[in-house]
Amino acid sequence: MSFRELRNARAMEFAIHEINNRTDLLPGITLGFQIHDSCSEVPMAVKVAFQFANGVDPFFNDTDSCSKSAAAAVPALVGESASTPSMSMTRMLGLFGIPQVSHFATCACLSDKRQYPAFFRTIPSDHHQAAALAKLVKYFGWTWIGAVRSDTDYGNYGMAAFLKAAQEEGICVEYSESYYRTQPRSKLERVANVIRRSTARVVVAFLHSWDVLFLWQELLRKPLPPLQWIGSEGWIIQSDINRCIGCGGPIGFGVPRSVIPGLREFLLDLSPAQALKSPLLTEFWETSFSCSLKGSSGGARKCNGSEDIRALQNTYTDTSQPRESNLVYKATYAIAHAIHGVICNDMQCDKSAKFTPWQVKKP
Repeated sequence: MSFRELRNARAMEFAIHEINNRTDLLPGITLGFQIHDSCSEVPMAVKVAFQFANGVDPFFNDTDSCSKSAAAAVPALVGESASTPSMSMTRMLGLFGIPQVSHFATCACLSDKRQYPAFFRTIPSDHHQAAALAKLVKYFGWTWIGAVRSDTDYGNYGMAAFLKAAQEEGICVEYSESYYRTQPRSKLERVANVIRRSTARVVVAFLHSWDVLFLWQELLRKPLPPLQWIGSEGWIIQSDINRCIGCGGPIGFGVPRSVIPGLREFLLDLSPAQALKSPLLTEFWETSFSCSLKGSSGGARKCNGSEDIRALQNTYTDTSQPRESNLVYKATYAIAHAIHGVICNDMQCDKSAKFTPWQVKKP
């Protein structure tokens, strides 16, 4: 389980609680929500998208209207974090006009409104990041570099944009390698050997966070020359990842830090009884405290109530700089304001109003 992604999901829940208690935004209207885990995999993301579009219950159209039958189960969706799953989801959701607002899918390809008319995001496109990274490299006078990327839409599109910008800045690239964590280990070893044998001492990495960990673990198995790493936002802002032995203090651009008043207390206001109500929170509690909420199982002791969530130090409880969580928070509010614009007239809302995702999506 990714504690960081769980924190982001609960940031959406926190935003919805805030909205439901406001009198100036959707007054008298209560928003509900569902949280699904896509496991950062395309098949699961598509399955979740179908559930959002169709609902989880069996349905047979017995009306005389196809348009009524085509009504979606939800008016909008927050997510997904990664670009490739987002592309797969929005292709399907777009057929129903369901707007998808991502907080961390940065692939420039998703800006194509002809292919992805229902996709929105609260984070900038990699088109801007790639150009900025090239200027950063040029600023420090590093004109001979290496490049490595995740073999995904995020990595491939992002690196292609960076290489084009680097060429325009007069930067020479010795090698450009790709890797994804599910590929054979031999591929990872080959990429690591290319980096070790290279004469370039600056490496630009357009990588997902897990790919960075796998690559660094492989690199540190053998002697490694001092390297300066330039990171994309996919990993550079992750405080639990960018500490690396021998990586020379990685630098890059990240989304701004922020403060979300009340978020930390909301995250920590969690008891064993509350955790049991959600499979995700149950897994979080049992993983964090190495105990079982449902009794001893698999050798794990039974949770006895002495567990102190405030004593935990992990990415779930770390709200010192909630960059991603703030983007989720903004995405949730963006959807709420869009719904408000459809069913409310100033401070009066029609509780019985029927509306479609197309109306929410409409600018």
